Amino acid sequence: MKKIILGFILAFFFFGCGIGEKPTKKLTPEFKPAYLKLHETGELKKRGEQLFKMMEGCRLCPRMCGVDRLKDEIGFCQAPLKLTIASYYPHFGEERPLVGKKGSGAIFFSHCNLRCVFCINWEISHKGIGKQSSIKDLANMMLHLQEMGCHNINLVTPTHYVPHIVLAVDLAAKKGLRLPLVYNTCGWERMEVLELLDGIIDIYLPDFKYADPEMAAKYSAGAHTYPEITKQAFLEMHRQVGVAKPDKDGLVYRGLMVRHLVMPNNVGGTKEVIKWIAENLPKDTYFNIMSQYTPIYRAFEYPEISRKITKKEYKEVVDYAKELGLTNLDIQGMHFLDNE
Repeated sequence: MKKIILGFILAFFFFGCGIGEKPTKKLTPEFKPAYLKLHETGELKKRGEQLFKMMEGCRLCPRMCGVDRLKDEIGFCQAPLKLTIASYYPHFGEERPLVGKKGSGAIFFSHCNLRCVFCINWEISHKGIGKQSSIKDLANMMLHLQEMGCHNINLVTPTHYVPHIVLAVDLAAKKGLRLPLVYNTCGWERMEVLELLDGIIDIYLPDFKYADPEMAAKYSAGAHTYPEITKQAFLEMHRQVGVAKPDKDGLVYRGLMVRHLVMPNNVGGTKEVIKWIAENLPKDTYFNIMSQYTPIYRAFEYPEISRKITKKEYKEVVDYAKELGLTNLDIQGMHFLDNE
């Protein structure tokens, strides 16, 4: 909750101040983001326009609402036609290869298509708290984060605003944006959309929340198709960007970085998730085993997820990941293991 409050304080400051458009002078000279080539050929704008047309009978996410968002009709995610952004600022709570010394340039989009009952950012995802912004505003936010020295542009919960994002990247690239794009998603993505993002996104940062469709449906508003669709999405993400490996400066500039939140009573089916990754992706796939589950929002309506995880629960899944040969583990709950 403290992170959320801090985010809104920073958002108030950033939204209220002038946003510059000059790129930072400290960019890594060897790195060239994927989207620049598409911008130079005009393909980036074309892709954004294609995605925008998908909102006419909205099919941006697997719920396939079919509402006409171009007429400002509201679908399941509750997102209006115009962008709603909760906050943007250098974020230091992400994975170390994304944060570095200057932070990840996080932009938190309001609303969400998954709507988990335990969402830590429920004020943003469920209640839609945020400020309506234009595509030009979003482009300028990206440039401002670059000026501040952030190592990447971290698009948090982007699915329902993908058209706006792509068009904003096109505008920002024209004005000097050179940072890698991080697509920070719940993992539940349509193949049609991902294919249009090929050559645009540098780093995919998806969650793999559930292995069981019944659990996905129970805790994420009827999302029965979550495991099946997410697996296919992961394969496509890996095809596009490959394995995430830190550069000589310790930062990741390209690749797939997988997250899984360990939940109490094995609600997420953690071992099944790990087994699928070990069998379907390279053994050195970056895999963050997250330990910070905290019952919040509506979690207390479900006794089985109304507590934090135990040391035993966490240690078991870490040991299992190692047994299956995964070699690039981000063991977030190391303190659990140190205290054994």
